[in-house]
Amino acid sequence: MFKIDTDIIKVNGIGEKKAKLFNKLGIFSLRDLIEYFPRDYEDRRMIKKIADLLPGENVCIQGSLTAPAKLSRIRKGVEIVKCNVSDGTGIAKITFFNQPWQKQRLASGCHYIFYGKVDGDLIHRSMTNPVFEEEDSPAHVTRRIVPVYSLGAGIKQNTLSNAIQRALQISADELEEIIPVGIRDRLGLCSIRYAYETIHMPPSFKELEIAKKRLIFEELLKLTLGLRLIKSSRSADGIRMEPVQFKEFTKVLPFSLTTAQVKAINDSFKDMASGRPMNRLVQGDVGSGKTMVAAAAAWFAAKNGFQTALMAPTEILASQHFSSLSPLLGKLGLRVALINGSMTAKKRRETVQMVSDGNCDLVIGTHALISEGVRFSRLGLVITDEQHRFGVVQRATLFEKGKNPHVMVMSATPIPRTLALMMYGDLDVSLIDELPPGRQTVDTFAVDEGMRERINAFTRKLVKEGRQVYVVCPLIEESESMESEMKAVEIFANTLKTETFPDLRVE
Repeated sequence: MFKIDTDIIKVNGIGEKKAKLFNKLGIFSLRDLIEYFPRDYEDRRMIKKIADLLPGENVCIQGSLTAPAKLSRIRKGVEIVKCNVSDGTGIAKITFFNQPWQKQRLASGCHYIFYGKVDGDLIHRSMTNPVFEEEDSPAHVTRRIVPVYSLGAGIKQNTLSNAIQRALQISADELEEIIPVGIRDRLGLCSIRYAYETIHMPPSFKELEIAKKRLIFEELLKLTLGLRLIKSSRSADGIRMEPVQFKEFTKVLPFSLTTAQVKAINDSFKDMASGRPMNRLVQGDVGSGKTMVAAAAAWFAAKNGFQTALMAPTEILASQHFSSLSPLLGKLGLRVALINGSMTAKKRRETVQMVSDGNCDLVIGTHALISEGVRFSRLGLVITDEQHRFGVVQRATLFEKGKNPHVMVMSATPIPRTLALMMYGDLDVSLIDELPPGRQTVDTFAVDEGMRERINAFTRKLVKEGRQVYVVCPLIEESESMESEMKAVEIFANTLKTETFPDLRVE
């Protein structure tokens, strides 16, 4: 037996060249091979009579050649092997393109089983490039449930399947069983070896479900335990902040906070005063007031003598945060600064020096905040907006600019609570599920191209009322590499300007 983390080059049939192709799929070891699960399955167990074949179905047929297979070269680079197969009920025409070796595999008088898609009509049935094997050979590509894997350039289904089966043969005993037999029996879970062997070679779909149940359970168990470990390992010596009078913050606001905002703020204050580092996700729709929760947390940190860093994914969003928070927090005596990539060298030096000297309470910026030259005097709170748009290393780098600073994550991406607990299991979740008074609700409709005329008429109606309309396109320019017919903004804008709305101002 081989160790499960052995390099795949040890598998028979995989040399250096092929190993590099496997590496592109993320497969480096026997473990990687075994854990490369199928994306789908084809049920090739049914063998149908040729007379009963229906065009378009994928099925097996069983029969023998009516005459020797013929190889034809119709033009340079195109070779065709043709033969007719009969099972006594009818005849199917079999064609192979650019597979001249198939002529040697097919012999008159031998019985074969073919699997492929049925072409033609109810009278003239055919298959193109089917897989096949002799009737008395072990079921490998026919008469069983066959896994279908995601492939990369240079790797075929058979190559990958054979490599995985070989990996199972030489290392299956090395699979670690982490779930005690008592728990497996109580929950109706199979062994780990059975699960892996069945997921790649299922005898039936019922047994496949048994294998999936075990593997899904183990994956979620590891995720849950890992997140528990992260949560339990949070440093107990986080920054302990002293409670302050919240009214001092709310009295400068030109509006009232919603109940959900107040709860999220109180949760944050409680975390920051607990003595353990806060790790909180504040999730809510655009316009729900997440920024005010962040502002309150930054004010709380400043009242305790600590700085806050707020990292946004784009310069536009960072500038918006600066424009809205600077005057508000300025009324409370907080010094707010902006750092981004488009600053002049002189302005950047001055701002960075302010931050380093502790003459700034809230620093707002893009990934420029994590650059080597930016140093904080006393960083106590890190806020990231739309954190999924930052890499793990980026977030970690900002976090490391302080000593166990508190962390707040803001996200407008709708995340069901159960999914949020899985994705951000190491975070506590505050959900802002109500809009501030006076906020207009947004109606969203998904329609097909058949509604184009009605949309254009609705656009014209709104413009006549003095309103504006904006259109978002998925591309800036046309791209030949795009398979779908996605609209490019430059071309579509010109179409709207010259054809659809020639009498309107389109920019």
